Amino acid sequence: MTPAPGADVREAAARAAFGVPGVAALQPVLADRLAAAAFRVRRGVGAAPRSAGPGIRVEPVPGSGWHVEVRCVLHEGGRVVDVARQVRENVRAAVSTHLIREGSPGPVTVRVTVTRILADG
Repeated sequence: MTPAPGADVREAAARAAFGVPGVAALQPVLADRLAAAAFRVRRGVGAAPRSAGPGIRVEPVPGSGWHVEVRCVLHEGGRVVDVARQVRENVRAAVSTHLIREGSPGPVTVRVTVTRILADG
């Protein structure tokens, strides 16, 4: 089975996002949740397959480059805007580096959406 296009880009983005202090989780979009539910139904019972990056959506830009969307849940305590900016910069740098290593450099745009803040305690 071949990985979905962009799976390696999603993986690089997810690692970069989780590397930012204050990020608690990545929020799966509805499509991720439906796919996981369908997998469980098809297989009977059990856990859904682990995705390389739930909460990460990637799209190749026609011509060259990628657009990356990150949906994250943060821990309470930090400035949301600072954490979101750091996620954006880390993801952009990680995906750009990955693309250069793969021999397909191009512009990378990143959109970060904070979906929730978890109260510590």
